[in-house]
Amino acid sequence: MRKLYQRIQSPSALFAFEAAARRLSFTEAAGELNVSQPAVSLSVKKLEQALGTQLFERGHRSIRLTEAGERFYADVSFGLMHILNSADTVASRPEDHVSLSCSTAFAHYWMLPRLATFRRDNPDIDIRLQTTDKDIDIAEEGLSFGVRLGSGQWPGCQALRLGPEIIYPVCSPAYLEAAGRPVDAAGLLSHELIHLEEPFRPRAGWRDWFAAQGLDYVDTGGGLRLNDYALVIQAAIAGEGIAHGWDHIVETVVRQGLLERLDIGVYNIGQGHYVVWPEIRPHGPKAERVLSWLKTQMAS
Repeated sequence: MRKLYQRIQSPSALFAFEAAARRLSFTEAAGELNVSQPAVSLSVKKLEQALGTQLFERGHRSIRLTEAGERFYADVSFGLMHILNSADTVASRPEDHVSLSCSTAFAHYWMLPRLATFRRDNPDIDIRLQTTDKDIDIAEEGLSFGVRLGSGQWPGCQALRLGPEIIYPVCSPAYLEAAGRPVDAAGLLSHELIHLEEPFRPRAGWRDWFAAQGLDYVDTGGGLRLNDYALVIQAAIAGEGIAHGWDHIVETVVRQGLLERLDIGVYNIGQGHYVVWPEIRPHGPKAERVLSWLKTQMAS
């Protein structure tokens, strides 16, 4: 450790470097650490001098990591996270709540209908939902779990597959009464379609669904277009048109009769629905119970 002290005489320099490397901004790092921007810049400069190598390339109002900086950041961030986990363990802080990051649609249409039963069966667990319009860094935000759609491979995370994901058309009974029921996939081309255009999470669109049915679809820019799937479902319930039904989310409202599934074709997107968590953060007993509950609910 003496050699480490000779290399890095101030732990604050590591904090300054980690924050600046993660945010690629001395100014934002200073705000996070509640110090001045010159203080961050000076700490990083002294660290570079001690290491005898440049960690950042400075540009006009911008910085980027050098190759050495990239390698050093990977090790520093990993090491600091281990220290944090160890500190939490030594402090023996009680697991006061379990947090879950998910989309607004998943929270509203999948979690909320089940929360009353969960709380009745698990009165000692405080489960908290954090909705977000993009897949955030769970470890950095200090969250227990996240719900994601994908291949199951996310750097720094472990993942449990909850099930496959398929898409099928859904609409309200009132819409079918007014517009008529399409008899096949081609018949959908003459109907009002509701489009999901999420800015941060790429999602399959109508072109993909029609292609899976062997049909060409030209998007002319018409129809209702929304940037949140919860709004898409609400629009479909309100009778605004036909929407994509992501099975794991709409199955509840279909069962309630608010939406009707049109059995004219499905699209298996080839991905799965996963619950993910940081691989370097061990679960407490309450988090393990939530994970088991999520798996059971998806299986049923």
